[in-house]
Amino acid sequence: MSVSNPTLITFVIYIAAMVLIGFMAYRSTNNLSDYILGGRSLGSVVTALSAGASDMSGWLLMGLPGAIYMSGLSESWIAIGLIIGAYLNWLFVAGRLRVQTEHNGDALTLPDYFSSRFEDKSGLLRIISAVVILVFFTIYCASGIVAGARLFESTFGMSYETALWAGAAATIAYTFVGGFLAVSWTDTVQATLMIFALLLTPIIVLLATGGIDTTFLAIEAQDASNFDMLKNTTFIGVISLMGWGLGYFGQPHILARFMAADSVKSIAKARRISMTWMILCLGGTVAVGFFGIAYFSANPDLAAPVTENHERVFIELAKILFNPWVAGVLLSAILAAVMSTLSCQLLVCSSALTEDFYKTFLRKTASQVELVWVGRAMVLLVALIAIGLAANPENRVLGLVSYAWAGFGAAFGPVVLISVIWKDMTRNGALAGILVGAITVIVWKHFELLGLYEIIPGFIFASLAIYIVSKMGEPTRGMLQRFAAAEADFRLNK
Repeated sequence: MSVSNPTLITFVIYIAAMVLIGFMAYRSTNNLSDYILGGRSLGSVVTALSAGASDMSGWLLMGLPGAIYMSGLSESWIAIGLIIGAYLNWLFVAGRLRVQTEHNGDALTLPDYFSSRFEDKSGLLRIISAVVILVFFTIYCASGIVAGARLFESTFGMSYETALWAGAAATIAYTFVGGFLAVSWTDTVQATLMIFALLLTPIIVLLATGGIDTTFLAIEAQDASNFDMLKNTTFIGVISLMGWGLGYFGQPHILARFMAADSVKSIAKARRISMTWMILCLGGTVAVGFFGIAYFSANPDLAAPVTENHERVFIELAKILFNPWVAGVLLSAILAAVMSTLSCQLLVCSSALTEDFYKTFLRKTASQVELVWVGRAMVLLVALIAIGLAANPENRVLGLVSYAWAGFGAAFGPVVLISVIWKDMTRNGALAGILVGAITVIVWKHFELLGLYEIIPGFIFASLAIYIVSKMGEPTRGMLQRFAAAEADFRLNK
């Protein structure tokens, strides 16, 4: 193994700590609500940091710094779009979704919420939304497993096949054992580790390259257009990157954090903590990639691994500039980013299979203990399918992340957003929104129309479909009463 012992030891300690948290959460998991929503007991800090960590995958420490390293600041539009989208999601959806899910049958999953909110007796809304979750999230999980495998492969010199299992095993273990609480508690630790890595690394790179002035001169000498926010971009290109922010309204693993908050009162504080964390992390990520240009142009003899694969810029800087113990901690931050997102996605798939298929259609009388164990079995099942998809290292799974993000953003985003702010939305409107959003993304992606990111037309067409179809019918009295009660509860407690 081509790795220093301290790095290996740090990884082992980190993984052991995550699994230990899983076993601690196991003791607090008594029923299905505990397993898939933590018994709605998350305080503002855990809500904020777990929402952030579950959102930011390996892309934060590998993909984005690599893109900035290659192209300069013109790649940072995506970070700006994400910050705006996340803020609006916290502002308009978080608190309202928390009370709406409680007032609508104490819903534990998004399909469960849609089904109760729109009094869907047919089960069609629940099935379609659960299928959308399973299809897009299995792709998403596979991309997380590929990112974890790449990290183990490059850090420890393992074969891809060994790295695949090594990277996935710990995440599967703590998700399987401890469910939602384990995932949320580990996310909080992982978010702390990620922000530590992303604030410390750019500072040390700056010092290593001789301070701000020297660094900026070196970046300019390499290519002055690195500073140009509009380099090689078009209006559609910028809009497409900013459009990533629309995805937040429909991501089930992030929305689950809002549903699990202990009360609406926690949400405002959680929003401030989460947005501060996110801005600092994304700023640090951009800085790592940008300052890396100066560092490797000054040290070309060290640049070979980054030239070969620009996504390794953070990994190489951590290895070169820090002693092996600190480097181990910083590289654990990449593992943290991968594990935090993967664990949430496994759990959302598991809860869709358990709550929305098994309990609803197969075993209505199943005991809580049985449902928890079915939930655990489903974590394993989804993980094995995702590992199967990720088994071919040439697989372009990482490229499918934008597809899955768009799929959720367009299929669920408008439905979730409009369902918590417009009382007149109907069940047929919700169905039309999910179908139009998902189909638009698939068709738009296939034909690559206008070069525009498929989430934007998907979101617009789904919103129009919801409005037009809802106007053709009208909500029942029960739907209006529950909506009004939840909205009053939200305004009283926010």
